[in-house]
Amino acid sequence: MESPTKPISYLDYKGEYKGILGWIFSTDHKRVGLLYLYTMLAFFSVGAILGLLMKIQLIAPGYTIMGPQTYNSLFTLHGIIMIFIIVVPGLPAVFGNFFLPIMIGAKDVAFPRINLLSWWLYAVGILIVLTSQFMGDGPPDTGWTFYAPYSFQTATNVLPAVFGAFVMGFSSILTGINFVVTIHRMRAPGMTWFKMPLFPWTLYGTAWIQILATPVIGITLLLIIAERTLGIGFFDPALGGDPILYQHLFWIYSHPAVYIMILPAMGVISEIIPVFSKKTIFGYKAIVLSTMAIAFVGYFVWGHHMFTSGMSGRALFAFSFLTFLVAIPSAIKVFNWVSTMHKGSLDLQTPFYWAVSFLFVFMIGGLTGLVLGSLATNVHLHDTHFVVAHFHFIVFGGTGFAFMGAVHYWFPKMFGRMYDANWANLGWGIFFIGFLALYLPMFYLGIMGMPRRYYDYLPEFHGGNIFSSLGAIVLIAGLMIIFINLVRSARHGTKISEKNPWGGTTLEWQVDTPPTLENFEEIPTITGKPYDYN
Repeated sequence: MESPTKPISYLDYKGEYKGILGWIFSTDHKRVGLLYLYTMLAFFSVGAILGLLMKIQLIAPGYTIMGPQTYNSLFTLHGIIMIFIIVVPGLPAVFGNFFLPIMIGAKDVAFPRINLLSWWLYAVGILIVLTSQFMGDGPPDTGWTFYAPYSFQTATNVLPAVFGAFVMGFSSILTGINFVVTIHRMRAPGMTWFKMPLFPWTLYGTAWIQILATPVIGITLLLIIAERTLGIGFFDPALGGDPILYQHLFWIYSHPAVYIMILPAMGVISEIIPVFSKKTIFGYKAIVLSTMAIAFVGYFVWGHHMFTSGMSGRALFAFSFLTFLVAIPSAIKVFNWVSTMHKGSLDLQTPFYWAVSFLFVFMIGGLTGLVLGSLATNVHLHDTHFVVAHFHFIVFGGTGFAFMGAVHYWFPKMFGRMYDANWANLGWGIFFIGFLALYLPMFYLGIMGMPRRYYDYLPEFHGGNIFSSLGAIVLIAGLMIIFINLVRSARHGTKISEKNPWGGTTLEWQVDTPPTLENFEEIPTITGKPYDYN
C-alpha cells in the first residue's frame, strides 16, 4: 500500500512559471504577502538612508552636505516612501495577506486574483513615483502632503508622484474589500465573531477604513492633477478656490490612515503578549470593541491637524474633544496588555522585547498627542519639531516596532528557519537606544520653538540636533544588524519543522512549518476561544 503524498510547502511549489515569474504571477496569499514584504524592506532601507542624510544635514547649522532644494526633495521622497509605500500598506499587506486566511481557517483569501492585482497596482504605483525623481524640472519638493497651493505652483515634477500615490490607493481599496469578504464569508466552522483572533479583528476594522476613506484621498490627488494641468481653481485663491479645502480633504483621509497604520500594529501586539506571557489575554471583548471604536471615531478628528488654520471656536472645541475621546480606546488596549503580562509566565524572546518596547514608545506618542490635541499648547507647538517627534513615536515607533515584532514572531512559521536570537536581541537593543536618542530631543527642540521642515536652524538649537543626529546613526546601525540577521537566517538559518515553536494557541501555529500550499488538509472546526492557556 502506497503512503499518502505529503502536502507540499508553499515555498517548494512549482507552478506554471519558474523563478521570479513563479512569484510575481502567483495567486497564493502567502507568496503575495512575501512580495509585499520584500518590496517594503527594500524601500524602507532607501527611506531610512534618506532620513539619515537629512539628520546629517541638521547636525550643525548652515550648509553641511546639501542645500535647501535638495533637502526639500529628500524630505518629500522620504515621506512618500515611508507613508504611501511602507506604513499605509504595511502590516495588512504583508502579515494580513500571509496569516489572515490561516488564522480564520481558510485556504486562501476570497479573491486570490484581485489580491495579486493589488500587489501589481502597488508595484506600478511605486514605479510611477520613482519617475518623478528623474524627469521634468527636478524631484518634487512639496512634502508628502502635497499641500495646495504650492503643489500646483511649483515647477518641480509633482505630477508623477501624485499619480503614483493615486494608483497605490487602488491597491489599498482592493486589499480592504478582499479582507472584509474573506472575514465575513470564509471563517472556519464554529469560528464565531468572538472566537476570532485579535489580529484579524484589527484587519477587519482597518479594511473598512481602507474602503471608505481611501477614495477621498484619491479624489483629492486627482484634483491636484486637475489644478496643475487644467487650472480649474478648486484650491487657487486667485480663481476663487480655497487652499484650506485641500487640507480638509487631505486629512479626512489621512487621519483615518493613521489608524490603518496603528490598528494592525495593535493586533500584532495582542497576538505576541499572550503567547510570551503564557496567559489568556485580559479583556478580549474590550479589545475588540475598542478596536472598532478607534476605527469609527478616527473619522471625526481630522481637524486637529488644522487648529491654527482659522476654524471657528466651536469647531476647534469639537475637534479637540474628539481627539481626547479617541485616546480612550487606545488606553483600554494598553491596560489590557499590561494586565495580560501581570503574573504571567514571561518568556523573554525577541518578539516580546519588540512588543514591550512598542508599549513604551506608543505611550509616549499617545500622551504627547494629547498635548497637541489641547488648543492652548497646540498654538505654540504647531509645525515645530515637537510634531515631528510625536508623529514618529506613533507611526515609526508604533507601526515600525510592531512590524519588527511581527517579523520575528512569525519568521519561523513563514520560512521554516530560525533566526539567530543573540544577533536579533542585539539589533533590537541598539535600534531602541538609537530611536530614543533620535526622537526624544525633538520634543525639547519643538518646545524651544524650532520649526519643522527647515534645512537650517538658529545656533541655540545646535545641541539638541547633534544628539538627535547621532541617534540616527545608532538607529541605522541597529537596523543593519536586524536586516542582515533576517536575510541570512531566511537563507541559511537552522531549519525547523516544529509547528509551534512559541507555544501559541491560534490556528497558524497548528499548521505545518512552513505552511502547505492550501494551509489545511481539512478545514478545522473551532470549539474553543483563541487564547485559552488554561
